[in-house]
Amino acid sequence: MIRIFIAEDQRMLLGALGSLLDLEEDMEVVGQALNGEEALASIIKLQPDICLMDIEMPLKSGLEVAEAMKTLHLSSKIIILTTFARPGYFERAVKIGIDGYLLKDGSIDELADAIRNVIAGKRMFSQELMFDIIREENPLTAREQEILKLASEGKSTKEITAILFLSSGTVRNYMSEIFQKLEAKNRIEAISIAEEKGWI
Repeated sequence: MIRIFIAEDQRMLLGALGSLLDLEEDMEVVGQALNGEEALASIIKLQPDICLMDIEMPLKSGLEVAEAMKTLHLSSKIIILTTFARPGYFERAVKIGIDGYLLKDGSIDELADAIRNVIAGKRMFSQELMFDIIREENPLTAREQEILKLASEGKSTKEITAILFLSSGTVRNYMSEIFQKLEAKNRIEAISIAEEKGWI
């Protein structure tokens, strides 16, 4: 019996997924959560065979939960479910080493098959996502992503220099490089573009 844990912040979808997967003869849903923190605590306790996780959840995103699971060396397999075909998310998920990354618009039969394949040791990725990542790589360096992420949290240039131990001139240089790469006129536009693509 494949023991499944589902984390999804839309209550109706969570209930539907749970009920439908429970109907599969070889599957049992052992737990559910509506946010990332609850999910991580339950996964540690329940040690399911596989976790299905929404990417955008309150408190912790699916990717943050996956990162924490890897750090804790939990053996549960991870499939990320998303409505967002954002290349940046996919890139990060692959780096974390997740086992599957699927769009939510598939059928329950496809999902059940994907679960069985992942349990058998295969990695399952939506074709659409593969095309997206090939088409659009993240142009920002790790440092540029870090600076833009801090800016997106409302940090001023002065605060960013203090956090990263950089001079204000260096931070301004990074910012102008970011604007150029993203073809953005200002900080707000750059943040908006990078978040939309899933690059920060």
